Amino acid sequence: MGGTRRSSGMLRVTTIASLTPLEELDEDPFLVDSRSQHAMCARWAAERGYVVTRELLLRGLRPDHCALWEDAEAGLVDLFVAPSRRVLEGALASVDEFTAECARRGVRVETVGHAEPAYDAQMKARVHRRLSMPTAGYDGR
Repeated sequence: MGGTRRSSGMLRVTTIASLTPLEELDEDPFLVDSRSQHAMCARWAAERGYVVTRELLLRGLRPDHCALWEDAEAGLVDLFVAPSRRVLEGALASVDEFTAECARRGVRVETVGHAEPAYDAQMKARVHRRLSMPTAGYDGR
């Protein structure tokens, strides 16, 4: 079957994070911190022996948008995962339509369901610095 299909039964995962404006950092730091959203999903996948093959960063995307489905149509994704329903609600225009489309296409969708990290002022400052200076070569470390 070649390299485009599952090897050894390993599930291929596309992670979904919400693209939330930096201006919302104080009210909702986790939704702004897409890096932590993707990391949470990657840990979840690794705990199950799954492999992350793509990361999507979305804001209010239509559930039928081709960006969601190009890997699924190519047979390259078995599962979408997001940290929580709340993240999916920011990433997609309609979570219910998206989950229905996943069912129709035979692609699972799951949420991690772990508690979101608590952000202190220092953590918020790191997120702000990383997101406000991307062109200056700052990589968030």
